[in-house]
Amino acid sequence: MENETSPRFWEIFFEVYEALPRQGPGNRASAARALGLCRDLPRSPAVLDLGCGVGAQTLHLAEFTSGSIVAVDQHSPCIERLQTVLAERDLTSRVQAMVGDMADLGLPSASFDLIWSEGALYNLGIENALRLCFGLLRPGGYLVFTDAVWRTDNPPDEIKASFDLDYPTMGRVDDVINVLARCGFEMLDHFTLPDEAWWQDFYTPMESRIEMLRDTYAADPEAVAILDQLALEPVMHRAHADSYAYEFFVARRPLAAASA
Repeated sequence: MENETSPRFWEIFFEVYEALPRQGPGNRASAARALGLCRDLPRSPAVLDLGCGVGAQTLHLAEFTSGSIVAVDQHSPCIERLQTVLAERDLTSRVQAMVGDMADLGLPSASFDLIWSEGALYNLGIENALRLCFGLLRPGGYLVFTDAVWRTDNPPDEIKASFDLDYPTMGRVDDVINVLARCGFEMLDHFTLPDEAWWQDFYTPMESRIEMLRDTYAADPEAVAILDQLALEPVMHRAHADSYAYEFFVARRPLAAASA
């Protein structure tokens, strides 16, 4: 997998991923379900969307809530695309999309009622990310996020090897729940993303995008090899989706933390 760290790999990777409706599994129905578990959310909450990508879930949050949203991603082309959509939908007065490093946001502590993150917290290490979120939440504030989890102790070797490249510390649902408790959160609920949340706005458009780029790069063997590599992910999901999942977790910073 030498290409995985080459500049050319990332060039092709982003050419595929930036064009997708979303950069990981998820859908509107699952987001609505997760938000519905935040039962005491203020009427107009202050929301932080970490690792927002092109903002599919940011736009859902803007639809589902009437509060202010700060959406952060370190990849500037994704933020530029989201900023264009926000302007088109007249949402710039309450949704701010900004380029930023999740580990160094420079945002004031205890300033958000809801932190949302779909498939991004693992980039910081899940425990580091949860402690960061705890500090940014107001007492009583909610943390809602998705994380990849194993569904079996013995996944097929090719799946284990694939996830080990990107998320070597990936655990099971109980492991994430234990880390949440260790970081001071009150666990409220969790549920597994349905399989359609992998395909509708993620893998199906990914496969179409890859096929389009195969035509574009037909005379470029290096690019075609990278596209072949990227195309393996949905293929493996078809074959081994029973081995792993994306789980939505809904947790809360306890009100008692106000006196901590």
